[in-house]
Amino acid sequence: MNIEQIYTGCLAQGAYYITSNGEAAIIDPLREVQPYLNRLERDGVKLKYIFETHFHADFVSGHLDLSKKTGAPIVYGPTAHPNFEFISATDGQLFQVGKLTIKVLHTPGHTMESTTYLLLDEQGKEYCIFSGDTLFIGDVGRPDLAQKSAHMTQEQLAGILYHSLRDKIMSLPDEVIVYPAHGAGSACGKNMSKETVSTIGQQKEFNYALRSDMTEQEFIREVTDGLLPPPAYFGKNVEMNKEGYESFDTVLNKGMLALSPKEFEVVAEETGALLLDTRKGSDFAHGHIPQSINIGLTGDFAPWVGALIADVKQEILLITDLGMEEESVTRLSRVGFDNVIGHLKGGFEAWKAEGMETDHMERMSADAFALKFEKDHPEVYDIRRETEYETEHLEDAESKPLAYINDWIKDINPNQHFFMHCASGYRTMIASSILRARGYRNFTEIEGGINAVRKTGLSKDKFVHTSKV
Repeated sequence: MNIEQIYTGCLAQGAYYITSNGEAAIIDPLREVQPYLNRLERDGVKLKYIFETHFHADFVSGHLDLSKKTGAPIVYGPTAHPNFEFISATDGQLFQVGKLTIKVLHTPGHTMESTTYLLLDEQGKEYCIFSGDTLFIGDVGRPDLAQKSAHMTQEQLAGILYHSLRDKIMSLPDEVIVYPAHGAGSACGKNMSKETVSTIGQQKEFNYALRSDMTEQEFIREVTDGLLPPPAYFGKNVEMNKEGYESFDTVLNKGMLALSPKEFEVVAEETGALLLDTRKGSDFAHGHIPQSINIGLTGDFAPWVGALIADVKQEILLITDLGMEEESVTRLSRVGFDNVIGHLKGGFEAWKAEGMETDHMERMSADAFALKFEKDHPEVYDIRRETEYETEHLEDAESKPLAYINDWIKDINPNQHFFMHCASGYRTMIASSILRARGYRNFTEIEGGINAVRKTGLSKDKFVHTSKV
């Protein structure tokens, strides 16, 4: 028996590859399936089943391409009704993979089709669960994403989740291993641990939602408290996972079209495509194509693309570091942005070499900012999450979360200069590029964010804390 957790940090997502006696199963595969095909060939095994825990909202699964390329059937739990051929498993149904048995546990609540898969080892012992978005390490799945499709309130779904956890999961032996679909950083929960593996016993002890003395009403109240609005792309990803999508091979071929600087300029003007620069923020700051948006591959790329680009059908032209074109297209496809129509051949350096128009960002070092803040107390925008702001922020800084930039951007006074920071600079460069693309130039980015400012000589009394009442 072999169980491999294939964890993708950019999405905080875990897929699972299981082999036994010449057969394999894959649970919740990512959009690009070649890595799975390589594993199957390497191990000399046949893919028998593709198990899906639910219709994912935060990424596009590779189930359809993987099924077409291997012939393996796709398995969903009860109440799932996708628009393609699949096995509709019943609660308690058993599937054999080599000498292993996978048992279907219908665990609705996060979504109504949500299903946990219990793996029984060669001796028939309950060994581990693949809990999808039903149970995370330190958290449980948010119950507000399926309200419309289920025709229920988030409170009703939370109540269903309460019983799923207690009747199907907490009743399992404490030593059963928990393999969730996500970890810290995913928007599918609110309190996930950085750990990606645990046990039922550990979760009973440390997971706030699995307290043995918790009533249903207490569970509903705690699980629904503090939920932020889901990213805009979630609904589209659910639709793609349920209804079908274009093959990843086709998407990649389109995105790998290399355009010279002149061709790139013409295509951009003719199509109105979004110019997406995936280089590091520091490189973007020193020089970039006017009107381009920077979301760097080195950070939480896919989630921020999904949160900030309103339309997944938006045509996109890429500017990347050399050799990162395919990676950029791949990561975009993971969250349903399939309409990349080409990339800049030779990258930004080729653009400069042609003498094309460029722009750059106004930045200030953390040390210089600290001196200015002590002396002039300038206007400051803190674009971190509200919870980060509440933990600690600069005196009189305004909370302007990046996730809501499309709301607060219209309130900016173009004649009032302000300074802007996040934690370390990644999000600030995203915000800076959006502001610059929309014509705002009355701001300065603080290099290194508040993490760098803390290391300066700025007085400690300039940092304040707030707490929600």
